[in-house]
Amino acid sequence: MSQEPLPAHVPVVTYDLHTAETKTASCAISPQMELSPFYLLTVRIIRMRNLRRADALSHSDCYVSLWLPTAACEKIHTKAVNDCKNPVWNETFFFRIQSQIKNVLELSVYDEDVVTPDDHLLTVCFDVAKLPLEERVLMYFKTDPKAQEELEVEFTLETISVPPEAIITNGTLVSRALCCLEVQVNEKKQPKSKKDLSFTVKGSYEGTQDLTLGPNAMISPSNPTKFHYIKCMEPTLNVMLPKKKRYNARTCTYTVNKGSPIVMLNSLPMGERVTVAEEKRFDLNVKAEDCYCSCPEDLDVRLGYDLCAEEKDFLCKRKKYVAAALKNVLQLEEDLQDHEIPVVAIMTTGGGMRSFTTTYGSLLGLKKLNVLDCATYLSGLSGTTWTMSNLYEDAYWSQKDLDEKIREAQKCVTKCKSNCFSMERMKYFNQQLCQRKQEGYRTTFIDLWGLIIEYILHDGKDNHKLSDQQEALSEGQNPLPIYVAIGVRDKYSTLDFKEWVEFTPYEVGFLKYGAFIRSEDFGSEFFMGRLLRRFPETRICYLHGMWSSIFSLNLLYIWSLSNSSEDFWHRWTQDRIIDIEEEPMLPTRPHEMHSHVLIPSGPFSSAIRDTLTDRLSVAQYHNFLKGFQMHNDYLGNENFFRWKDTVLDASPNQLSQQPDLLGMVDAGFFINTSCLPLLRPERKVDVILHLSYSAGSQTLPLDQACKYYAEQKIPFPKVFLSEEDRKNLKECYLFQDSETPGSPIVVFFPLVNDTFRYYKAPGVIRCNSEMEEGKVDVTSSFSPYNTYSVQYTDENYHRLLNLSEYNILNNAHLILQALHTSIERKRQHKK
Repeated sequence: MSQEPLPAHVPVVTYDLHTAETKTASCAISPQMELSPFYLLTVRIIRMRNLRRADALSHSDCYVSLWLPTAACEKIHTKAVNDCKNPVWNETFFFRIQSQIKNVLELSVYDEDVVTPDDHLLTVCFDVAKLPLEERVLMYFKTDPKAQEELEVEFTLETISVPPEAIITNGTLVSRALCCLEVQVNEKKQPKSKKDLSFTVKGSYEGTQDLTLGPNAMISPSNPTKFHYIKCMEPTLNVMLPKKKRYNARTCTYTVNKGSPIVMLNSLPMGERVTVAEEKRFDLNVKAEDCYCSCPEDLDVRLGYDLCAEEKDFLCKRKKYVAAALKNVLQLEEDLQDHEIPVVAIMTTGGGMRSFTTTYGSLLGLKKLNVLDCATYLSGLSGTTWTMSNLYEDAYWSQKDLDEKIREAQKCVTKCKSNCFSMERMKYFNQQLCQRKQEGYRTTFIDLWGLIIEYILHDGKDNHKLSDQQEALSEGQNPLPIYVAIGVRDKYSTLDFKEWVEFTPYEVGFLKYGAFIRSEDFGSEFFMGRLLRRFPETRICYLHGMWSSIFSLNLLYIWSLSNSSEDFWHRWTQDRIIDIEEEPMLPTRPHEMHSHVLIPSGPFSSAIRDTLTDRLSVAQYHNFLKGFQMHNDYLGNENFFRWKDTVLDASPNQLSQQPDLLGMVDAGFFINTSCLPLLRPERKVDVILHLSYSAGSQTLPLDQACKYYAEQKIPFPKVFLSEEDRKNLKECYLFQDSETPGSPIVVFFPLVNDTFRYYKAPGVIRCNSEMEEGKVDVTSSFSPYNTYSVQYTDENYHRLLNLSEYNILNNAHLILQALHTSIERKRQHKK
């Protein structure tokens, strides 16, 4: 990127585009690794006509800022033209772009102000992929047709004879070639006082690092300062030397000369240590080295939408348990063939102590029916994750009687919780949070909430971690647990921006991006898919805090509960994004973006939006997606498209400019369901036992989920319930859609008290003295089982446990029907 004539080391050559693409394809090392050529993009900002006013008394003092984050680390801009309605700049800029990256150039028009921040008038977003090769294109962006406002820009896209770049991609994310810069300071003499050095490599993972010289300073040649940066982004090292005071005899004052050497990193010889600055007190040496990745497996982030090798191995082992259990439960005469064995999943929803308790009851019922061994997956969110993690502390829990686990859970539910605020306990909380911070984690109130949950579930410290649960899967002896959360961003509501994240004992990953890391590495620091700094694996109590973060709500979430729409607030607070006309109209392929203009909201609207979207607290973890860029065809990737549901999905610059920290919240802040990971086509789930533990309407979360699946084109059976059913829900419903390929059979268990009022067991009527035990209030506003209740009586605990167990046992015929149907489906599919 430059305003100067093109340097000699990037000469322009011409050859046919189709030839270039053929060479690229033939050089591909593997389906996930490619050698991708570079192009030279020339942008000439010519003029603007009929520019809108930002000031009441004069025309704007206008300049244009250019931002192409896939090619340059900084924004650049033209000179400002003062008080002009039709400013002319005629300035040229150069960018070296990577052809396989989604390059969207943002041209922002500003009004320059001396006292206040510059006014942002508009931004034009242009997809560079639409440009033809080796042609000069003059574009007119009509930013306001009514006012005849337009921006005139000239583009040229050319091939250049530089070696192609080795990239690793899954069709959505791209990992680029990375370099590591070592900066070493060798002191010549010990200064009397401490001196500060500051190093900056913009666009690197580290950004800016400070170093202190002098007495007791931590300087060691064996431990140099390191920066990790994208090799082909024309990076620079900026050095801020210690301040030097010079006495001016004429003015009788001291002046400060900071000095700031700048090192062009691409000019450094690879692997050689070079002296870049020599001072009286020290020498400054640097060495740049490639961080080679010869294949996708060399990355520490697994890029791919397929299941990991460990889960595939588990599925092979689990099939033996499932096949034997199905033969027993369904009383089959012959063993099931491999292709006939259905994948059964148990899906739970959240609800605090209510879902913690009812999950035990439901699993107890499934255990008594021998259906638990038929399940391959068990998914949960919020309070059900507490049950799941407690169970998986025992490597053979599903092969044992659950009575002991249920008694332990009863102690947790019924004990007094006020002791968690004792002085001794608060000291423990503080000590644990300080230790967590020393380990490298960012601590928030959600971590304190996790420690409170630890006290609720355990009498002492719980050292279990998510990866410890791999032992419970080593022989395929239990269903694979999947925990669900969603990633959110500041200044966006959950309806506008949420990204599904799944946690298993093997991996943590984003469904949309097909990016996964080992569960023990979650929270460590990554850049461009490389693990740069490993932290100790987080204890599971902190994950509990995140999975059930009731403190992550905001005002807009409360508004959406009552209105189910954010249209009003969007109209008054969001930036306006409008597709615009451009001349000439360039031919576009499906994955290429239309040009659009963004009109930023005013400061008052932004302040309202900030207030509405500000969350009380969110769990924060180092972002393992940091550094990745979006593939040029990411919008055409069907795997990405399946989970594409945020306002930023068509804004690759915002997607690739990932924040340093992930904001993670309870998935219930969107929909109270843990079903999404089960609907990954790679898992091929045939039957879902949908266990609902929601408060209030039992059908609303299911209706919301079905609407969401339809919008995302995710196969799922249609849910039809009559008005009578919705008023008086039964204990179980079976939904199936044989006409939609890939659609699972769903057995839906709402949390209701129907026949349990009259039967203490299936077919066993209660006598008069037992009728009181059947009065379990799970619906009214006076129910003892509301979501925020953290303590039950022994009586209430047993009633809720027995109700959830009974509802399973009383509808065994529908579960068996679903299993029979799924086996027959698989047989027919094979034929």
